Amino acid sequence: MGIDLEKTYVARRTFLEASSVSFSERHSSSRIESLNLCSLESLRRKAFRHVQEFRMFVATWNVGGKPPSDDLDLESFLQVEGSHDIYVLGFQEIVPLNAGNVLVIEDNEPAAKWLALISQAINKHGKCSPDDSDSSNDGKHGKDSKSTSGLLFFQRPSLKVLSRNYRMDGALVKTCNCTSEPSCVRRRTRQLREFITRDESSSSDEDSATPQFACSEAKGNMNYCLVASKQMVGIFLSVWVRRELVQHVSHLRVATIGRGIMGCLGNKGCIAMSMSLHRTSFCFVCSHLASGEKEGDELKRNSDVAEILKSAQFPRICKSPCQRIPERILDHDRVIWFGDLNYRVALSYQETRSLLRNNDWNSLLERDQLKIEREAGRVFNGWKEGKISFAPTYKYSQNSDIYAGETVKSKKKRRTPAWCDRILWHGNGMEQLQYLRGESKFSDHRPVCAVFAAQAEMNNRCRTACLGADSRIPSDELIPQRHSFY
Repeated sequence: MGIDLEKTYVARRTFLEASSVSFSERHSSSRIESLNLCSLESLRRKAFRHVQEFRMFVATWNVGGKPPSDDLDLESFLQVEGSHDIYVLGFQEIVPLNAGNVLVIEDNEPAAKWLALISQAINKHGKCSPDDSDSSNDGKHGKDSKSTSGLLFFQRPSLKVLSRNYRMDGALVKTCNCTSEPSCVRRRTRQLREFITRDESSSSDEDSATPQFACSEAKGNMNYCLVASKQMVGIFLSVWVRRELVQHVSHLRVATIGRGIMGCLGNKGCIAMSMSLHRTSFCFVCSHLASGEKEGDELKRNSDVAEILKSAQFPRICKSPCQRIPERILDHDRVIWFGDLNYRVALSYQETRSLLRNNDWNSLLERDQLKIEREAGRVFNGWKEGKISFAPTYKYSQNSDIYAGETVKSKKKRRTPAWCDRILWHGNGMEQLQYLRGESKFSDHRPVCAVFAAQAEMNNRCRTACLGADSRIPSDELIPQRHSFY
């Protein structure tokens, strides 16, 4: 009797262990994993998947530490007559890179002026005089301001106040819009709409003490709203979105990486901005890399890029367990990297000038350091850049079309012309439509811009609205195939 009980116990234990191992193996398989809720949500999204194309204007400009003049015209460069949905604008050296700005406190007056110029251009502000300004100011700042081309500059502009006049409520665009609860969606949309159409009122002492840059306008009259802006010493990045798209922007986050003095200060480095448009993640990286045209300096720039990709991290803010919001630059669906990358031409000054005189840009591009380093796999591996069909963007004499080397006698101060200012991208679902340079003589660099057609996956609720109330997707397409455990 005891032997029979022992055999029965051993047999039952063996069966249970075998069942446990079998179940564990099956549970780790992709088929069984497809039964969890997140996979079901993924299949549901795939069934409702709808992609829309948006036009994105990206520009970079090293302005040489000069504040913008009040008559600087950006309209032609920003292609304001085009039908762009998003503007991503990056600047380098908006302030002189001296010890005061790097080690003490950065000057944000130039950033405020650049914001005013950009808004004036893309929102097509009309000309105005001090009498046209907001009645709440009663023209009391007219004596301290000067008006040229409709833009009112003053002695101490406030970046904080001005950006608040152009910007969406930061708390709203930073929030997660992954939830499919209708009440949450309606509440967030209503808050954004109210904020856009509400006139900005001066409710603080700082507002009342600071004059306006330009004509006071209701946000409802602006074509584009400032989603976010960030300054790190001389690097300045701002993102503007067509006002009807703002309600679909979420998960807004910013990261800064200093790569300057001691490898950590902000005179060199990057500002990275992450956001979601509908269900597609975008990352914009505006950088100013290590300078120098000596042999081996390109390795410093490679190191800057590698460190930025390694160190830049965005905080977690998504509340949906089924939504994976990227925390690293390369985790995003679409990434655009732009700025003064500082890669030079691996030729002598005389050889470079000889090729430039003959407009032999193809031969010159063959010795472009960025092209050489990318092809060797040492930097920006897997990234793309459009065909360069414009002259080197650096270095020009001030207010001139002549490269600086032609007017400088000292070889130490002479710079070999190079394509320092570049725009690259990473990820699928993007097509570059334009890649060109501007011709403003404001700086020793020429600005560079690119236009992209970028795809974004629409939210399910937007797709449902497109399908209509009578549209249905068969339920068996939403339910994953179940596989027997036995």
